[in-house]
Amino acid sequence: MSVEAEGVPGNETRDQEKPTGGERPDALTGCAAPSSCEARSQEKSTGGERPDALTGMVFHAMRMMAGTLVSRVLGLVREMLTAALFGATRQLDAFFVAYTLANLARQLLAEGALSASFVPVFSRTLSADGQDRARKLANEALTVLIFGCSLVVAVGLIFAPLFVDIMAPGFVSHERLLAISLTRIMFPFLMLVSVGALAMGVLNSMGSFFVPAIAPALSNLVYILFLLAMRSRLSIWNLAVAVLLGGAFHMFLQVYWCGRLKMRLCPAMPNRHDPQLRSMMVLFLPYAAGLSLNQLNPVISRMLGSYLSAGSISVLTYADRVLQLPLGLFVIAISQAVLPMLSRQDPNNTGEFRDFIRDAMRFNLFVVLPVAAGLCVVSSEVVHILFYRGAFSEWAWHTTATALSLYAFGLPGMASSTVIMRAIYARRMPRAAVMITGVTVAVNLCASVVLMRLFAYAGLAAASAAAFTSASLFAAWMLSRNIGERLGIFEIKWLWRVLMPLSLMVGALLAFKYLLPYPVGAKLLLRVLWLASAMAGSALIYAAATMALRCPEWRWIKDAAGGKAKRQ
Repeated sequence: MSVEAEGVPGNETRDQEKPTGGERPDALTGCAAPSSCEARSQEKSTGGERPDALTGMVFHAMRMMAGTLVSRVLGLVREMLTAALFGATRQLDAFFVAYTLANLARQLLAEGALSASFVPVFSRTLSADGQDRARKLANEALTVLIFGCSLVVAVGLIFAPLFVDIMAPGFVSHERLLAISLTRIMFPFLMLVSVGALAMGVLNSMGSFFVPAIAPALSNLVYILFLLAMRSRLSIWNLAVAVLLGGAFHMFLQVYWCGRLKMRLCPAMPNRHDPQLRSMMVLFLPYAAGLSLNQLNPVISRMLGSYLSAGSISVLTYADRVLQLPLGLFVIAISQAVLPMLSRQDPNNTGEFRDFIRDAMRFNLFVVLPVAAGLCVVSSEVVHILFYRGAFSEWAWHTTATALSLYAFGLPGMASSTVIMRAIYARRMPRAAVMITGVTVAVNLCASVVLMRLFAYAGLAAASAAAFTSASLFAAWMLSRNIGERLGIFEIKWLWRVLMPLSLMVGALLAFKYLLPYPVGAKLLLRVLWLASAMAGSALIYAAATMALRCPEWRWIKDAAGGKAKRQ
């Protein structure tokens, strides 16, 4: 399908005329005169006042981080409870296979094609045509979404045996039947998270980031309370019901908040001649195709993990859930804040677009690199505190810690690819999105097949890290090619300002572990204090060192926290 046929620029936008030097108005700073822009440019290089758009991105990201923190902490409590009650068993493997199948829409829609296609079009419609027109577009999109999801749910219920056979071919007969039954119970979860994703896109476009960030916290809380209420007659089936209840509350909160903002969501008959709806659908289909490819990554891990020892799928899932705390707290929060602002950038002003995405990438890595490094060093201690109790064995502790440390190596790649993909969505590059996800899947599959033979479950975790790192490099190259200019993210001066403090932090953390070993047999409070001291001390070292080297990211944080951000 030709994107240009619908009036939407595709990859050929790199041939658009590039603005020249300081003669163009500065879209990020609002400078109209060349001298003013040059002065602001000098301030940028010396860590001076940041552009409003970038400060606004940091401001919105900080709001999302605040809401996401509650959600991810409750998510860890949820996994701690699940681990204590069910351990790492083949029965739980079956649940995770079923949940992965039912949860595909969260990545495909909530963090993927829906945001990529709906948010840019809805944001521009809201800005240009007003709230009434934007509401009409959202309600038409809701009707299309409900119809599409109904078809997918029907397919899932009918073909659940085939999907389980593909995802877990190593399951024996009774394990397969359990996974099929659980899949059919949980497949309506697709509808709940999809409608919630649409509401999230509406709220983000209207500048509301806190409620969408905290909605998963409500979902996790409902899950936890339900399991605790059913503890006396607990079974694997209770987990499936808990997932559905959590998804329902997640959806209702966001739909309700849309109504509070006078953007009531109610299905409306789609107008096939509506140019905005057509533009959204033209973007949605290729993005959905590309992101459907990306959903092969968890399928690959589950499929190959089913041939490994019992509990391998569970330990990989536990490690991934721990990783979701920094991933959601920083990466998803920043990327969600970036997309609406990127969508409002002038597509012809490639220089400003490049500067914005470069600085957004640097801010992302500035936050994520110390988190990834710290997680690699203390993965064993983190897993021990979170999960080592009840049915969770010593084998599960060590294997989950190993998987977590390997996943952490891929966290910077995940962070980079997520933000760059938002820029690719804003530039309307559907073919590039498909190619990037294709690279991710190809690297993951090849590396998994090779490494699992040598390192079993650890090979699958290492393959995932390699896949996202490769994808981030390829995505950066594709975006640079589209813009027609190098992104210039890794300049020597910036690398020095970040890598030197990072090295000091890692060295101090290793020294702390050597001089004051983790008290494995101590009470929980003492172990938590040990980990908190290690984390706080390493964070303080990194913060102090980056401040001493005058990293400009602190200026952006200060401006955002001080209320200087203008809501774009």
